[in-house]
Amino acid sequence: MPAAEELPSTLARSPQHAQAIWSKAHDSAVDSYGEGEQAHRTAFAALKHDYEKVGDHWEKKAESGPSDAKAAGGVDSPASTEEGVNANAPKTHLQDLAKRLKITGRSTMTKAELVEAIKKENARRTRAATGN
Repeated sequence: MPAAEELPSTLARSPQHAQAIWSKAHDSAVDSYGEGEQAHRTAFAALKHDYEKVGDHWEKKAESGPSDAKAAGGVDSPASTEEGVNANAPKTHLQDLAKRLKITGRSTMTKAELVEAIKKENARRTRAATGN
């Protein structure tokens, strides 16, 4: 199925450029691996190089590059994904993002705690936006 018909809801609320990156990577991955989870993972990996998840949508990162240890390590990396949070960003960026998302207690959180709190808030906002 073409990527345009499978566009995740978070991308439907995101810039066209983000949609284009995901769609192109998805269609290419389908050609290589077939339809399914691997094609979706490949498309999100390409997207996360330039975008980060903020609440229920994706926003352009200040700098391109891997967003977490999984992305930096590649497909065989044992690291886990940070679900679109740019964990490689400076702590100040994560604090600013947490402030925008109205996460309480952010000023005393470690960088790892900020990443977890942002992941949790992103998931909550995505569920709210999709009615799930």
